[in-house]
Amino acid sequence: MDFHKKLQDDLASAMKAKNETQKWVIRMLKSAIQLAEVSKGQPLTEDEFLATVQKEIKTRNEALADAEKANRQDLIDAAHAQIEVLKTYLPAQLSEAELIEMVRQAIKEVNATSPKDMGMVMKTLLPKLQGRATNAEASRKVKDELTKA
Repeated sequence: MDFHKKLQDDLASAMKAKNETQKWVIRMLKSAIQLAEVSKGQPLTEDEFLATVQKEIKTRNEALADAEKANRQDLIDAAHAQIEVLKTYLPAQLSEAELIEMVRQAIKEVNATSPKDMGMVMKTLLPKLQGRATNAEASRKVKDELTKA
């Protein structure tokens, strides 16, 4: 299903259910997608859509960290709720074991032997993840695996 149609259907459902958080998050995501499409000059691909969703989740995680520093429980709860809505638009996330296995395969593919080779490994790994893990998680696992080697 086209992500534009899914977002529109979900927005209609949220409005009928009077779910303000979901309604707000979907509208925000639609705006971010529209902005990305205007700057690109053409519709987003599925991968670009997933990247936009991940970027919005990252933004919410940063806001969450700030809210925790300020000890603002209302903002913490709001950020968690927004992240949960955004995660529904991502494919099923990889388990830690699956991610480590993908990292090891990418390391073998490029014959990486030290942390200096991290860039090559990431370049090979990231297209395979396709929204199933964050870049930060992947980077951390690659660094761990290359440090062990």
